[in-house]
Amino acid sequence: MLPKRKKIRLDEYDYSKNGCYFITICAKDKGNIFSCIIGNNLDDENNVNIQLTQIGKIIKDGIEKIPVIYKGIQADIYCIMPDHVHFIIEILQEDKGETTLPNISTVIGCFKRYVSKNVGIPIWQKSFYEHIIRNEKDYYEITGYILRNPKALIFKKYYNNY
Repeated sequence: MLPKRKKIRLDEYDYSKNGCYFITICAKDKGNIFSCIIGNNLDDENNVNIQLTQIGKIIKDGIEKIPVIYKGIQADIYCIMPDHVHFIIEILQEDKGETTLPNISTVIGCFKRYVSKNVGIPIWQKSFYEHIIRNEKDYYEITGYILRNPKALIFKKYYNNY
């Protein structure tokens, strides 16, 4: 019998509510299939580059299609790492009595299906991690984390070699 999965969403929270959400989605079996991080000078953050694989390019396309498919939902900033993807989704729903926007799980599910269909095989780990961004300070800290993530990987690889 499989172990029971830990519930990671808040029970009483409306995930279709206006706001920003930090999303992380991992590759199936933690495979390094999305990108390569290239850099050789740890003192120069401009010298760290992400080179997307073909799968990574499909992921990029999928992220950039989110606001086209869902009016009122933006993918603010993203980083496609070798085995995971970070991005911030912002829901900006105007209250005009219209139908509500889909929740975060629906948007991420559609995104994951789009990518897997275009790749031709399932590439994602089950579920995803989300963090509700509570204020401007939280938003900027997470944005900084996303932007520093490729350099942190180079740094980690560098020191693991010693």
